[in-house]
Amino acid sequence: MHTALTLTAIVLNAAIGVADLAKAKFVLATSQAVDVPPTWLPMLGTLKLAGAAGLTLGLAGIKPMGTAAAIGLILFYLGAIIAHVRARKFATGAAPLLFLGLAVATL
Repeated sequence: MHTALTLTAIVLNAAIGVADLAKAKFVLATSQAVDVPPTWLPMLGTLKLAGAAGLTLGLAGIKPMGTAAAIGLILFYLGAIIAHVRARKFATGAAPLLFLGLAVATL
């Protein structure tokens, strides 16, 4: 079960990281709604991809890297939830909650 959750977290974080880097329309709309400048998207996408890569290394046997990646993703998505709450965009906060849950489950 843990492997399946970790694989899910890897795939979803990689996908949203690529969407951030590509500045997909839904990403731009959400970031605008929570007052995140579009110039931040490459950095945010890179962090998500780094988290996915770290989780992958953890599955490959480098456990400390997987643990560090999970903790990093937890902190990242806590920050995302804070951004959604500050902007009072509760409906769009569901996605960060899902990603946070996956990050916690991988830890």
